[in-house]
Amino acid sequence: MANLKEIRIRIASVESTKQITSAMKLVAASKLRRAQDAILMMRPYAAKMHEILQNLSSGDSSDENVYGRQSVINKVLIIAITSNRGLCGAFNANVIKKVNYLLANDYSSHNQQGNVDIITVGKKASEFFAKSAYRLKEKHDHIWDNLNWSEAQNFTESILKKFSDGEYDRIDLVYNQFKNAGSQALTVEQFLPIKPLDSEAVAKTSMDYIMEPSKEVIVEGLIPKSLKVQLYKALLDSYASEHGARMTAMHKATDNATEMVKELKLVYNKARQATITNEIIEIVGGANALKG
Repeated sequence: MANLKEIRIRIASVESTKQITSAMKLVAASKLRRAQDAILMMRPYAAKMHEILQNLSSGDSSDENVYGRQSVINKVLIIAITSNRGLCGAFNANVIKKVNYLLANDYSSHNQQGNVDIITVGKKASEFFAKSAYRLKEKHDHIWDNLNWSEAQNFTESILKKFSDGEYDRIDLVYNQFKNAGSQALTVEQFLPIKPLDSEAVAKTSMDYIMEPSKEVIVEGLIPKSLKVQLYKALLDSYASEHGARMTAMHKATDNATEMVKELKLVYNKARQATITNEIIEIVGGANALKG
């Protein structure tokens, strides 16, 4: 059994760790509230924009809407969205594993031909894929330094240009969708080309829009804006999910530290009692020896 000094040092160490994890939990909870408000306010607008986007795209030719161009998939781009920091459970690992799964299964033949590129948003994905055998095209870790519409818009415009120039035939997003503070849904979303509605869905959601000045002008302006909204929503989802995951991880770490301190104190008390008992036995033994 460890001596009393070692146990006291261990208890102090765990108590210090507990204070750190508890503080990190509170910081994550504070950031989560703001991030959660942002994504919840964005979702209704993004959902309506996406509905209009699909309705406008469902009957368009490729000449009218380059972003709805359906062609043979030769070149693929995967955008992996993680965080810049760790200590958030499996948040980052899940995205990286999913991208690896897509490369090994869905896009296996494309990957073997060198026709799959990866763009990362977040240092955790950037660090992993920079060391891997996969093609890391670009890193946009700076987006998390100050996530806002302007940064997201600039990023999306560069992605849209790559697709409209024919550099890629398909672009997928891999990110964590925010459900609540303790739950995130790993999501793989086809960003481009715009997925057309099937005939049944068109019948249910189709609306007779009055378009001014013309459908062509509307499509030219509205579709890129809607796509920017969709990607910004994915970033907000990931941002809120990160803080939710970190808050949950730090909560569990704090609880584990509390339990560990209880166990160590129990061990300490038992060791202390054993030490006292041994001292009493030695005293009694010495007294008996003197009497003899």
